[in-house]
This record gives sequence, C-alpha cells and structure tokens, in this order.
Amino acid sequence: MSDMDKQTQTELEAAAFRTLVEHLRKRTDVQNIDMMNLSGFCRNCLSRWYQEAANERGYELDKSNAREIIYGMPFDEWREKYQTEATEAQKAAFEDSHK
Repeated sequence: MSDMDKQTQTELEAAAFRTLVEHLRKRTDVQNIDMMNLSGFCRNCLSRWYQEAANERGYELDKSNAREIIYGMPFDEWREKYQTEATEAQKAAFEDSHK
C-alpha cells in the first residue's frame, strides 16, 4: 500500500463506504441494536460520522438528512417499515456492552 497515492486510497475508501452503505440498506433484517451489540456501531453512528465529516468541511448537513443518506429513506419511514421492538436479551446485551 505504500506505493498507492492518496487520491487512489481515498477513492478505494469511498468505494468501500458506498458498498457498506448499500449492504446495510439491503439488510433491513439486521437491527441497529444487534449491530451495536456486536460491533459497537450502527447505522445511526455511521450517519453521525457522515454528518460530522460534512460539517467539518463546511457543508451544513443536519441529523435527519445524514440519516436519510445512510438509510436510503427518511429515518422515520425506515423505522416504521423495518425496526422491531428490542427483546429483553438484546437490551441486556446492550447494557452489558456499554458499561
């Protein structure tokens, strides 16, 4: 990787990011709480990081628009269509992983 120029590296990272976002959009069966329990981040985290990066570069992007970029639709619509109530086991795992 040491011979890779910065532009190519950025393009590859962007391609990987787009693939991750598309994958998460397709995997509506995977709940954010499960992602948090297993990996320590979820779609909301990803949208927050996207928003922060945009804002740091002078682009005004609010939370709602950042979430829509990641979810591929307004967050409330995604939540209504795909989000399920967290089970007691999921909630307990979340509490354990965030101590």
